[in-house]
Formats: sequence, structure tokens, C-alpha cells
Amino acid sequence: MSSNLEVGIVGLPNVGKSTLFNAITKAGAEAANYPFCTIEPNVGVVDVPDERLKVLSDMFKSRKIVPAAMRFVDIAGLVKGASKGEGLGNKFLAHIREVDAIAQVVRCFEDGNITHVEGSIDPIRDIEIINTELCLADMETVEKTQLRLAKLAKAGDKKVKAQLAGLEKVLTALGEAEPARRLEYTEDEMEIMNEMHLMTMKPVLYIANVAEGEVADYSANEHVAAVMDYAAKEGAEVIVVSAKMESEIAELPEEEAQEFLEMAGLEETGLDRLIKAGFKLLGLMTFLTAGEIESRAWTIKINTKAPQAAGKIHTDFERGFIRAEIVSYKDLVACGSKAAAREKGLVRLEGKDYVMQDGDVVEFRFNV
Repeated sequence: MSSNLEVGIVGLPNVGKSTLFNAITKAGAEAANYPFCTIEPNVGVVDVPDERLKVLSDMFKSRKIVPAAMRFVDIAGLVKGASKGEGLGNKFLAHIREVDAIAQVVRCFEDGNITHVEGSIDPIRDIEIINTELCLADMETVEKTQLRLAKLAKAGDKKVKAQLAGLEKVLTALGEAEPARRLEYTEDEMEIMNEMHLMTMKPVLYIANVAEGEVADYSANEHVAAVMDYAAKEGAEVIVVSAKMESEIAELPEEEAQEFLEMAGLEETGLDRLIKAGFKLLGLMTFLTAGEIESRAWTIKINTKAPQAAGKIHTDFERGFIRAEIVSYKDLVACGSKAAAREKGLVRLEGKDYVMQDGDVVEFRFNV
């Protein structure tokens, strides 16, 4: 698995996408701190907020803290007709194909000074414009796959026939501007779906961009309510932010930013909520290591087994994996030290089949 899993930020022009992305890149640390070779100007790398690291660092007297990182990609604004090459159509679609998940910014604020490309504020229409363009582009991909499979089906392959029937179902949905991720699939169908890498199969979250005064209480904002209704139909999450406020917070020193949030009646920035939601959207979690040198969060896919998690630290750890010594973060904190957790029998030795859990504090034993 690449460690460069990315969430693409999409939206129509003038919905606040660039303002939000600029806040992300300002909040992000310098690229040099991260193990990625080249970072294009339209990629923002940010720390994943994790209060557990500070606690571990104090407990183990660590010299430094290394949080997990998230990558956001700013994708060129889309206009109607992108699938036919309108605007930056093909470039837009190529960028979406490359990301692992999509965060769509929708405008939920009225402001006469900022014109909307469609002439009025209607977040559902905006979402559907983007959906339609992605569905149209995906239809081309499905049709090409159909032609290829039809040749194989002539040879009487039963599995291929079942897959062709599945593609017919997908084409019908896409033709009605319904994203492929909303359908259910058999194992054989899923196999061909994974091969096609359809854009409408990617997981999605919606970012409702509201006016500054509405972040703490958006109950009266009917646009936000509409987006939440829409998202609920596909089990998607909605993050309510004010891109303008996020860009202001990103400019402030940490202490002042905290005061600003408290005054606004918020516990954390919209950006922090977006990062956590993006992490979840990508199916990621973290395990932790702690010692005198550093307390660190390591990113793995949910359901990763212990040897593969060890491989995230060093390939030798995976190759020579013997066992993992694990204590859950909650148990460790409740006991106050690893020695106390060990006395209570809460430090476990796990083997090759152990499935890692979020917040496992681990020491790997290996022999190469």
C-alpha cells in the first residue's frame, strides 16, 4: 500500500474550494518533514491531530513527537460539460482518477459580492453537476470494459457472463446520474468493478461551506440541511466549515488560534475535523510506538495484520517478525506506565495473525 493515500478536494468555481485548500496548505508543515519525494504545489500535507501522542511523549519522556500525515489534492474547478472536455475537463477528470477519495466543497452561504457560476445558491444542484460529469465519464469506461468482456463471453465463460450482467446494471445507474458506489455487488461483479477504478466508486464526503457566524450553529441554514439529507442517502459524512474562518485561523499562532475557537464556541477547527474524516474515509487508522527517542503514529489500513504493520516501520521488521508486544492506549494510560500495565497482565504478546487495532501501543520483536 502506498503511504501517499490522497483525498481530492473538488467543487464548482467560487464555492470556497481554493480558500479552504489554502488554509490546509498553510496549516501543513514543510514538505521536507515528510517521507514523500516531490510534492507538487497543489498537494497539501497536514498532520493528523492526535492528542494521544502528547500523553505518550510525557509518559516515555520522548524527545520528539511524529504524527501521522494526510495528503489533500486541490483539483481544478469543474464546470458543466467537463466530461466532454469543457473548461479544464480532461485534466480535472485525470486528477480525480488518481485520488483515493473525494471531498466535495459545496457553497451554503449567500454573499452578493461572490457570484456563483450557476447564478444562485443551490448546493444539491452543485453536487449533482459534479456527479453527472463523473457518471458520464464513468459510462465511457464501463462501455469499453463491456466490449472487452463481450468477446470473452462468446467463449462461454460463466463468470464473464455474470460480470456483463453486472455492468449493465451499473450503466443503467450511471445513465440516471446515480454513482456506482450506491449499488450492491456480488463477488464476481466486485472483481470487475475494482479493475475499472470508476470515479463514482470512490468514497465521498461533503464539505458544507457556511458563513463565519454559522459554524457553531447552522441549524437555521436550510442549505446545510439539504446537503445532510442528500449525504445520508449514501451514508456519506458532512463536515460544516467556514473556509474564510479556516483561512484566518491558519494564519494565527497556536495559542491565539485556540482562543479564537473558544470565542467562536468551537472545540476544534473545521480543518481538524476534515482531516480526521478524510482519514476515516480512506479506511485508515493508526498504531502507536513510544520511547525515549520519539512517540509516533503510524498509518495503516484498517484490518492490517501485525507483520504488515511492522513493515511500515522497516521492511526487516516484517521479514523477521517474531511477535508484537501490545498494550492498548486506554489500558496504558489507565495504568500510568507500561510496567504497571504489565503487572496487571494487560501487555499481550501477539503473533502473525493478530489484526491491529486503532491505538495499539506496540513494540515489535523481530530477528533478521
